Formats: sequence, structure tokens, C-alpha cells
Amino acid sequence: MTALEFGFLVLAGIGAGLTGSIAGLASLVSYPALLATGIPPVTANVTNTVALVLNAVGSVSASRPELRGQGRRLRPLLIAAVLGGATGMALLLLTPTEAFERIVPWLIAGASAAILVQRPPRELVEGVQHPARDPRWLPLGTFAVCIYGGYFGAAAGVLLLAMYLLSTGEGLPRGNAMKNVVLGVANGVAAIGFIVLTDVAWSAALPLALGFLVGGRIGPSVVRRAPAKALRTVIAVAGLGLAVHLGIQAYS
Repeated sequence: MTALEFGFLVLAGIGAGLTGSIAGLASLVSYPALLATGIPPVTANVTNTVALVLNAVGSVSASRPELRGQGRRLRPLLIAAVLGGATGMALLLLTPTEAFERIVPWLIAGASAAILVQRPPRELVEGVQHPARDPRWLPLGTFAVCIYGGYFGAAAGVLLLAMYLLSTGEGLPRGNAMKNVVLGVANGVAAIGFIVLTDVAWSAALPLALGFLVGGRIGPSVVRRAPAKALRTVIAVAGLGLAVHLGIQAYS
């Protein structure tokens, strides 16, 4: 890892943190940045997941006020997150490298399309009738999304947030706090499995994690000042372009 590559990954982490704050698609920036430094695809995905843990630590610590009183609700969701993250991690380790390279463009394209068509979170909760208690299927839905989060994860936060806003009756701050802690646990479990069972490019994970920390902290202030809808569209279109580029490489 040269000094230039170290600085490049710090900047990529900052950009990924900002992208995650704006559109929930941090891996759109961080994953191809790792590929650009010459790291193989599966190792790049593993390293990205490990680096994302620091981002999760920051977001969960900032969400503590909104998490008060949600302990009973979160317990089954966190169990689902542990199982889902572990399952996604196992699926990644069992996927041949060539197959992973062919799957990733479709995952990025799907995540980018979801960002492109998704309504803003505040609009999702307008006029929605919610039951007196959370639906019984919520842990199962959490488990399914966390499998994806442990496997690759682009836009997993978007999926969780939309599901929680539409099903729980909570507002955006508390729903986002739920998403932060659940996805943080799923990523953490997957990261522990990767550290124990496979190779992590630690020289790349460190600068990327530092960038995630900075980008995650300044992201909310950027979102408050910038035209979020336009930025989300640009990010989504760039993601589709990346998916086409990676698809051409994988299938040619």
C-alpha cells in the first residue's frame, strides 16, 4: 500500500460515507475504489464490510437517544440480524470468485435502481395506517435483508429503513435508529466471520475506515444543505454505469 493509495482510499471512504448519508449506497464508492487498488473482488468485498463496522459504530452511538424504549422491539430484530449477517457471510465464502464477479453487477444495478425509484423516507410514512403492534413477519423480513447485507450490502440500509417506516408506525428518527443498530449488528457479525475465516486487506481497510468515519460525520450536514433528490439521482445513475462496466468485465 503506497502513500498515494492510502490517501486515495481515505478520500474514497469520505465519499462513501457521504454517499451513504445521501442515498444509503456507500459501497457504490468504496467497493470499486478497493478494486482500483488491485484487490481481488471477494477480498475487496470482505475488506469493505470490515471497514464499514467503524461507520456503524459512529451511527449507532449517534442514535442512542432515538433507541431509548425500543429494547423489547429490537431483541428479535437483532437475533434476526445476527443470523442474517452470518448467513450472508457464509454464502459469500461459499461463492466461487468467478460467480461473485458475475453476481455483483446485478446487485449494484438493483441497488441503484431502488435508489432511483425510491420515494423520500418522509413521504413513505405519510397516510400509512399502522397496526397497534409490529407485524409478526418483521424479524423474518429483517433476516432476509441482513442476508443480503452480509453478502454484499449495497442499499441494505435503504431496504431496512423503508421496511421499518412502513411497518412500525415510527417516524424517521426512530426508524433510522433501528436501521442503524440492526444493520450494524449484521455487518459486525459478517466482519467477525471474515476476519476469522478469510483474508482481509488490512492495509486498505484502515484508510477506508478512517474515511468512512469522516464522511459519516459530515454527511448529515451536507444532506441538510444539498439538493438531496438531485444527488440521489446522480448517485443512482453512476451506480448503473458502474454495474454496466463491471458486467462487461465479468461477462466478456
